[in-house]
Amino acid sequence: MKKQKIVYKYCIYQGKPLRAEREVSYDIKLSSRILLDALCYKWNKDRLQTAINLSIDTGNKEDFLTLSEQYRQYNERIT
Repeated sequence: MKKQKIVYKYCIYQGKPLRAEREVSYDIKLSSRILLDALCYKWNKDRLQTAINLSIDTGNKEDFLTLSEQYRQYNERIT
């Protein structure tokens, strides 16, 4: 049984080039922004918690006080 071959032929387009644009909807922009903000918030908070735990383990009081001051912003309620 013979194998079937597909042959493509490219023709040069002689017309004016077209530019297609599609605008992203507001809902998608907003939801992606909220998701990225939440991910950054969680990553920064986890990083600070790890640094605070490390400073407690090593007994470094100065680092603990500065990091806990930064971490306090994550626990304040927004009213």
